[in-house]
Amino acid sequence: MLGASRRSLSAVARLRGAASCRALSPSVSSPDFPNKVSESEHGAPQFQKRSFTLLSVPSSFGFHKFQQSDLRESITTNKRYESSAAAVDSADSSCEKFEYQAEVNRLMDLIVHSLYSNKEVFLRELVSNASDALDKLRYLSVTEPDLLRDGVDLDVRIQADKDNGIVTIIDSGIGMTKQELVDSLGTIAHSGTAKFLKALKESQEAGKDSNLIGQFGVGFYSAFLVADKVIVSTKSPKSDKQYVWEGEANSSSYTIREETDPEKLLPRGTRLTLFLKNEDKGFAHPEKIQKLVKNYSQFVSFPIYTWQEKGHTKEVEVDEDPTEAKKEGDDGPTAEKQKKTKTVIEKYWDWELTNETQPIWLRNPKEVTTQEYNEFYRKTFNEYLDPLASSHFTTEGEVEFRSILFVPSVKKEELIDSKTKNIRLYVKRVFISDDFDGELFPRYLSFVKGVVDSNDLPLNVSREILQESRIVRIMRKRLVRKAFDMILGISLSENREDYERFWENFGKFIKLGCIEDKENHKRLAPLLRFFSNQSDNEVISLDEYVENMKPEQKDIYYVAADSVTSAKNAPFLERLTEKECEVLFLVDPMDEVAIQNLKSYKEKNFVDISKEDLDLGDKDEEKEKEIKQEFSKTCDWIKKRLGDKVARVDISHRLSSSPCVLVSGKFGWSANMERLMRAQTMGDPVSLEFMRSRRVFEINPDHPIIKSLNVACEANPDDPEALRAVDVLFETALISSGFIPDNPRELSGKIYEMMGTAFAGKWTSGSAEVEHSQPSPLPGTQNNEASEAEVVEPVQVEQQK
Repeated sequence: MLGASRRSLSAVARLRGAASCRALSPSVSSPDFPNKVSESEHGAPQFQKRSFTLLSVPSSFGFHKFQQSDLRESITTNKRYESSAAAVDSADSSCEKFEYQAEVNRLMDLIVHSLYSNKEVFLRELVSNASDALDKLRYLSVTEPDLLRDGVDLDVRIQADKDNGIVTIIDSGIGMTKQELVDSLGTIAHSGTAKFLKALKESQEAGKDSNLIGQFGVGFYSAFLVADKVIVSTKSPKSDKQYVWEGEANSSSYTIREETDPEKLLPRGTRLTLFLKNEDKGFAHPEKIQKLVKNYSQFVSFPIYTWQEKGHTKEVEVDEDPTEAKKEGDDGPTAEKQKKTKTVIEKYWDWELTNETQPIWLRNPKEVTTQEYNEFYRKTFNEYLDPLASSHFTTEGEVEFRSILFVPSVKKEELIDSKTKNIRLYVKRVFISDDFDGELFPRYLSFVKGVVDSNDLPLNVSREILQESRIVRIMRKRLVRKAFDMILGISLSENREDYERFWENFGKFIKLGCIEDKENHKRLAPLLRFFSNQSDNEVISLDEYVENMKPEQKDIYYVAADSVTSAKNAPFLERLTEKECEVLFLVDPMDEVAIQNLKSYKEKNFVDISKEDLDLGDKDEEKEKEIKQEFSKTCDWIKKRLGDKVARVDISHRLSSSPCVLVSGKFGWSANMERLMRAQTMGDPVSLEFMRSRRVFEINPDHPIIKSLNVACEANPDDPEALRAVDVLFETALISSGFIPDNPRELSGKIYEMMGTAFAGKWTSGSAEVEHSQPSPLPGTQNNEASEAEVVEPVQVEQQK
């Protein structure tokens, strides 16, 4: 039932082929008031006939000093320039009472209590209805020019009275007849806008060029979100009479009467007056109304004016002090007196155009300059720097929408997983929402800012419904693709500094995309940047790495560490550096996870050089067989000594200057990943032990220490010093390979013990000779030790006595 109602709810705010609850200029039919300015023979401004209220009278009529207090009086009392509709007179015989259709009662209850979570959208709905009324009048006037015979400008005017809690919305649109009031505001059986569009399509007169919003289903009844009573005064150009509709919240009926007061007659259109609830009177502040219009209806195609307090400076005379006047009189009668003045600010009320910014996304991209894009970006998103890049495009086909996307110059201080309001969604130029959590852009592209304007998207009142929209899913795919194209354009720019700045600010977001979005790996991978052992402190792309690969190199090598310095000095690089192979340095905590999710790039697999079974492509099987036979007994001896600390002991092919290294298992954590997981606040020790990879101890058969241990193994495998050397060798390899020793104190004790053994007697035998060879003091000098020995404490002196 609810789903079916939403499409027909626009009948709530629209008439059958006309606008239901429109707002228009508060004006009075008076031939004495002018319309357009012309020049008289004396050069003074003259005006053509037009109806005005005091709110729209030109300042030349002497009303520029009209104060808000006078405005409130005109609203609340029955005076000539009254802008709100009068209450229903019970004595008026023309007043008729009507019962709401049953569905309308249920709809009003839904709107007020559950449908909307944000009350401020009431103004968006009512202004959109007013825009529909103006649009319909403009279309109908093509075939019926007499509809515009009153000559009233097509605009929307909003006036707020904060003291009395009244908001008045006025438009000069199509208006409604009495029957249209009954059909549109008392039933949800049909939609005025939808029916109007259908008629246009059938007559083949409009179709694609229609700017009608047309989908604001709950339009008019959203007024009851904030109002206890709503009065609609409307005049259709097809009717000679003006009618007043009045309804109250929580009422099952409404009244319609003919407007008989000549001072309240409108030339055309609708005046909507809201009497706000006590708790919602904050919406009656002019500043609040202006802010809501700029947020939601900034790009409506008709001008929207709000009634604002303004001020201008003025010089006024200051009364002279009698004492000073007397002194000036003593100077003589011929002295000229100069009048004293001061500058004051004179306050007055006037209409102010609120929606000045034009929707540049509706223009041809070829006609928009870079300066215009930058200005729009700064103004829309309150930025002070120009964007790095922008993308203006129109998507046609199954789903049609227009969009402008921007890449900011700097990153905001918000967290990477926090919700942002960087994407503003519009439906036919009316702002819908900027509160998205992955519906239009994935989390890792949350830094992209922009506007999206769709004519196909239904205006749903909740984000949950938006999440289920197939149109939104299609839009998301195309927006993501355009965002990648825009970022790729920055990376291919001749100015390398632009992408370096982008990577510094948003590199983590791209890495997060590699982890979360497998479908777009091919678009994400070219955007990655890393340091390497050949990059000279500059980041390089994967494309540059592939270009620099050796002909015999099959894989992309990388090593993960906590810093570039640590990575450069890792023992895993020794043979690769000799072979002049490039190795990527993954020094950011997210780098290793991102690369592991990519797995390959351009058919080149990513290989971690800190893990077992590293193939450098230069194996000599016969030589390896000989070395294994020579050191097989030593490997078994070392494995027996280390026990469960290592999975096995192998001959290394990656070392050249180090005696040994500790590598990780192929499917376990690397030393860097193990370090990161240990640092997790909510880390589970059980899972940490489970995921901890088996370690392989690799020895360098060409190193003197390993050769010495091989001899020791053959001669005396139980030698305590040899066994202690194996322990120290393992603990040292643990640290140099990036692992954390389980017992650092035990390791330091063994090192101190070996240092003591190595240094024993090396310098002590020479110290005595140094003492005997010291020269005697020169004549006239005293020995320092003797001088210190002669210092006697006072206590000792007393004891000697």
